[in-house]
Amino acid sequence: MYIPTSFLEEDKGTLLSFMRAHSFATLVSVVDGALFASHIPLAVEERGDAIVLTGHVSKANAHVKAFSGENALPTLAIFTGPHAYVTPTAYEARESVPTWNYIAVHATGVPTAVHSVTAPEAMQEMLEKMIEQHDASYGEQWQELSAKYRDGMMRGIVGFEMPIVRLEGKYKLSQNKHAHDQAAVAAMLEQSDDEQARVVAKEMRMRQVG
Repeated sequence: MYIPTSFLEEDKGTLLSFMRAHSFATLVSVVDGALFASHIPLAVEERGDAIVLTGHVSKANAHVKAFSGENALPTLAIFTGPHAYVTPTAYEARESVPTWNYIAVHATGVPTAVHSVTAPEAMQEMLEKMIEQHDASYGEQWQELSAKYRDGMMRGIVGFEMPIVRLEGKYKLSQNKHAHDQAAVAAMLEQSDDEQARVVAKEMRMRQVG
């Protein structure tokens, strides 16, 4: 990801919080020599100093081919959040260009498959963590389902674990502009009817100095 120094975010805690808050991610791998993407929820775990993403896809999803093998290639998980158009009319200088403010985190690693047949306990734990993160109220209902039904569900999916080897954060929030323009952009976005634009304005205010 292209990240000018002004927009670089390296704080691990900040990036993890963002990933957890925007955990419906885009997973991109090379499958059969071509790029292949899946849009799925991911769980973000810290295991000591390591960051591990876990999730699952349908057994029929071609992405499964990227989850195993000695020659497995790196996979990219893209987490995106609020974004907003920034009009050049917000700047003092008339000779300014339109742009877009946004936040994105890229996490790269090599995923390893987890199958219910060979690792039922690991698959069960993975699903329970996913339920806890995304729909804790469903946890009790899940436990009450028949073993036959739950086993059928788990056999229809393939889980994966992906230790992260590279983590990149881009917070493009007008940091490359002087204070007056930053304040003007934030004020304009605060008045927008678009909720995402207002969230971007809030993020900008948190980072403005002076």
